[in-house]
Amino acid sequence: MASYCLPSPAKINLLLHIIGCKKNGYHKLQTVVQFINYSDIINITVTKNNVISLSSNNNKIISQNNLVIKAIKLLKYFCLKNKCTNKYFGVHIKINKIIPMGSGLGGASSNVATILLVLNKIWHCNLTLPNLAKIGLLLGTDIPLFIHGHTAIIEGIGEINTQISLEEKWYIVIIPPIEISTTQIFSYINTNNYSTKKTHTELLSSTYYNDFESIVVRKFPIIKKYMLWLSQYVPARLTGTGSCIFAECDNQNIAYSILFKKPSEVRGFVTKSKNISPLHNILKNKKIISN
Repeated sequence: MASYCLPSPAKINLLLHIIGCKKNGYHKLQTVVQFINYSDIINITVTKNNVISLSSNNNKIISQNNLVIKAIKLLKYFCLKNKCTNKYFGVHIKINKIIPMGSGLGGASSNVATILLVLNKIWHCNLTLPNLAKIGLLLGTDIPLFIHGHTAIIEGIGEINTQISLEEKWYIVIIPPIEISTTQIFSYINTNNYSTKKTHTELLSSTYYNDFESIVVRKFPIIKKYMLWLSQYVPARLTGTGSCIFAECDNQNIAYSILFKKPSEVRGFVTKSKNISPLHNILKNKKIISN
């Protein structure tokens, strides 16, 4: 049985604006997203028994309703519908969770995208990235970003992806001891939280901010506490709708000097942003690692 070991990278939202709401209740967003060099590790073992199974070092993600299992079954459906040449659709997925859950770093969406991308190759499904992204969008609005694998301006509910390149910078990321539910945060939104839609030039040239930040710091005082702490050294921002706080640093040494001062009760790390997803660099170079 072939086995593959691959990174499932995190992301940061450099900015995130709420610009309206669709009739179906989904909110329309504008965001600029870049990958960071910080990943879960996923082992994918192809089997010949057509059984789909999942294990992890984090029991919270193991359930019959897990998004990963849904994604694999959905890809299998499309492969069978398109009469894929592969005969075997069994697979065991093992996820070593490093990206915190409820952090705003996109761990769950990245896991799904990583598995869809890899299985699309090893099952010989031959789906294009746009078609794979459409499948991903059925499961989560962040998944298409990870499937396309490039720094981008994301709009709508995640379906509009405009790839851009930005300077790759050093960041410090602080992980408060709390998970924040995306569904919960969206339930607090009202029109007072909306921003005016901007052109791409306006987005990239204006001060970066996150419309969800005011909601999160109001509802979760612990986030405000650590944002104030980090802001003593560098301007701090919230990523996505989760709990993680990040700040841009001029260089790696400055980032580490701040990290060493962090309160003992919180975790954190230093990382560099990447225009191309670390996973896509491997897939592009056909360096799928077989154990």
